[in-house]
Amino acid sequence: MSEFKTNVMRILDKAKITYKAHTYDHSDGAIDGAAVAEKMGQNPEQVFKTLVTKGAGRDYYVFVVPVLKELDLKRAAKSVGEKHVEMIHVKDINKVTGYIRGGCSPIGMKKQFVTVFDKSAENIETIIVSAGKIGYQIELAPKDLIEIVGAKTAEITAD
Repeated sequence: MSEFKTNVMRILDKAKITYKAHTYDHSDGAIDGAAVAEKMGQNPEQVFKTLVTKGAGRDYYVFVVPVLKELDLKRAAKSVGEKHVEMIHVKDINKVTGYIRGGCSPIGMKKQFVTVFDKSAENIETIIVSAGKIGYQIELAPKDLIEIVGAKTAEITAD
């Protein structure tokens, strides 16, 4: 099992970025971020979910926020210079990103979209995000993750 590599892991290996792979059992169907953090025994403030939105100008944007926080759509839109953004439908996730719900990673999407991480990522030693497949997560330094996806940080969660 430890030999399994997702595309995300291969991208990180190629970029020589150090990460730690985590796995969790998803046979119960609980794949939301809070359940994943609990199953892995990780601090939920360190586990981030990847959310895909569409802006007023029809462009897609990716926001990465702590699993227990809600994305503030107004703040998110402002961070990317849009009038407003809205979450894309679950049925469109694969078409837009190449990933499925519960396995969406900010790394290795079909296209590199403008990506914004919640500012709280700057204050933690390591961040955990999906490795691109349900049941697999990666843990790495936030600066490495932000750098590889060409992201920025902003206050994008609801208070």
